[in-house]
Amino acid sequence: MQIYSAEQIRLWDQFTIEHEPVSSIDLMERAAGCCEDWLERNDLLDRSFSIFCGKGNNGGDGLALARMLAERECPVTVNILEFGHLGTEDFQVNLARLHNTGVEIRFIQQEEHIRPIPEKDVVIDALFGSGLNRPLEGITALLIERINQSPNIVVSIDIPSGMYVDKSSRGNVMVKADYTLSFQCLKLAFLVPENAGYTGSLHVLDIGLDPGYPKEIKPTLSLTEMSHIHGIFKPRSPFAHKGNFGHALLVAGSRGKMGAAVMAARACLRSGTGLLTCQLPGCGEFVLQTCIPEAMLSNAEDENIITSIPDDLSAYTVTGIGPGIGTDPATAKLLERLLKTLKKPMVLDADALNILATHPRLLSLLPPYSILTPHPKEFERLFGTVSNDFERVGLALTKAKEHHCIIVLKGHYTCIATPEGRGYFNSTGNAGMAKGGSGDALTGIITGMVAQGYSPEEAAILGVFLHGLAGDIAAEQFSEESMLASDLIECLGKAFQQISRDQP
Repeated sequence: MQIYSAEQIRLWDQFTIEHEPVSSIDLMERAAGCCEDWLERNDLLDRSFSIFCGKGNNGGDGLALARMLAERECPVTVNILEFGHLGTEDFQVNLARLHNTGVEIRFIQQEEHIRPIPEKDVVIDALFGSGLNRPLEGITALLIERINQSPNIVVSIDIPSGMYVDKSSRGNVMVKADYTLSFQCLKLAFLVPENAGYTGSLHVLDIGLDPGYPKEIKPTLSLTEMSHIHGIFKPRSPFAHKGNFGHALLVAGSRGKMGAAVMAARACLRSGTGLLTCQLPGCGEFVLQTCIPEAMLSNAEDENIITSIPDDLSAYTVTGIGPGIGTDPATAKLLERLLKTLKKPMVLDADALNILATHPRLLSLLPPYSILTPHPKEFERLFGTVSNDFERVGLALTKAKEHHCIIVLKGHYTCIATPEGRGYFNSTGNAGMAKGGSGDALTGIITGMVAQGYSPEEAAILGVFLHGLAGDIAAEQFSEESMLASDLIECLGKAFQQISRDQP
């Protein structure tokens, strides 16, 4: 699913009006009808409604919905913010239509005009939509604060009022919606953590915008869904052998952190790599050979940390490095040797990223299309602090292009930034994955994907999706609270089965 800017959404509306053709007022009618259908599907039409409208087109949507609800004999009260000027043309048309229904219409000009909301009413927020570009203040801000203080169910139309589509709304007064009914496409505002407390449960309603418009433009952001994964996933040939699926080298672990190496290794094998060799410190030999007999071991020179790599790296399809390796100067020198030696894309996580952050000159040595998998704090140590989530996404896209690498910025909607300036947000995963070891598992999965011949971009997109899908399966089986990273790894098989089963 493509993610469009506020301007692109406006142009899509205009494109539909011109090419369908359909009048703007009829397009508004269509949008309001989709909201009415959603209310019916969710068993809310037996309630009364307090609808709050601005005088723009978002308010026009609210007026059209009020009329439709009144025609269904739902008790409706409409509250319009009044600043002494006419609304948009479509707003005025819908206001005239509403006057013919007998719906009570109130105008809010001052604080005393804000009446208590009946406790059983569903609140419909149709104050401001995608076009908002300034913070709300005065009577508008006061009204939103009153809505937020009420115990009522709040349904926002298009986007919670006060929230921007394309930039940070941090510090703004915004409606705290229980449900957001967005139109046609996702908005970046819904995918960043800072807005999580305002969006509520998100529902994207198809209002029938012209399907020709997406072919006219190339948005830089999208949400990865199963249909995209089907275009990447490569089912195995029945005549395949282990040599067809690559040989991964995993550099991981140190004394006290061998669990990270074990989880990354097991995830790499579960992801389907043909062969796996692990470069570990001496203290990890017994652990690895006992826990993962399918993995091979490269001899280590030091008992506690990794200080050496195999002499011949040409045997390996891909190298993954970072989980649990620590940041000892000798380990940092090892990473530098790897970066200077390898020409193939690498996968770097955890302490490998911390070493890069401490020695930023090493970033220039990254083999092209290497994959970096930082969480937000690691990202800031690597590339600098940001003031909000929108800046973080923008900086990830910039740095991926600058360093010709792929950045997997981990989070609820993990963002994969590519050197070509594309950003892919992931649609799988849950809060149960917010535990130690989940990142190690992701490193192993992505390393295994590259080993099997997926391009680095494909490996990152597919690996992150699989990681989240396995996490969703594990949460269903064990609960978000109880699931472990090792449970996620053991659920990778079911994740692969679901992808295969759902293929068209």
